[in-house]
Amino acid sequence: MQRWIWILFPSFAVACLAEFVFFSVIDPQQLYLFGEPVNYSPIATYSICFFGFWLVGMASTVFSVFLQRSPEEINRRQHRSIGHAHRKTVLH
Repeated sequence: MQRWIWILFPSFAVACLAEFVFFSVIDPQQLYLFGEPVNYSPIATYSICFFGFWLVGMASTVFSVFLQRSPEEINRRQHRSIGHAHRKTVLH
């Protein structure tokens, strides 16, 4: 649970900041997607962009949490999978 908090809260904060900065510069009614104007209401545009920013922030944070694993965590998981595979071959 603690890792989910480490992932969700910072990415939420970054999404809020990105939303504020992005839409303080760009009007949602003047956005274009693949050469076509975006025909959503401003609230829908804000919401879609917020969740997009949040997903990008989550991807970045997940990668950071992945890189912060301790050697014990990495080796413990490898040791379990190797031991499990070894037990299968011994039993057969």
